[in-house]
Amino acid sequence: MEDNKCACSNRHKIRTKEEQKRLNNRLKKVEGQIRGIEKMIEEDAYCPDILIQVSAVTNALNSFATQLLSCHIKSCVVDDIKNGKEETIDELCELIKKFSK
Repeated sequence: MEDNKCACSNRHKIRTKEEQKRLNNRLKKVEGQIRGIEKMIEEDAYCPDILIQVSAVTNALNSFATQLLSCHIKSCVVDDIKNGKEETIDELCELIKKFSK
């Protein structure tokens, strides 16, 4: 990668194998939790028990999003700012607003 080229240029992000693995593992965990909820519905599980699992999935997705946002800030945002792309800050602020809703 050239020094003046961001790892996420052209709206793509070059991720390390380790980063891909971490993110995919989190998503697989969420996928398993969703399948568990589907099974609970099919088996007529008690609503509060299902809602507890929904809460767990929500927390897992939030954790995934936080990890992804952290990676984005540490690589793409930092690189863009170093390269004078100040509009990246506005994009980041809008992204953070979406998380606070």
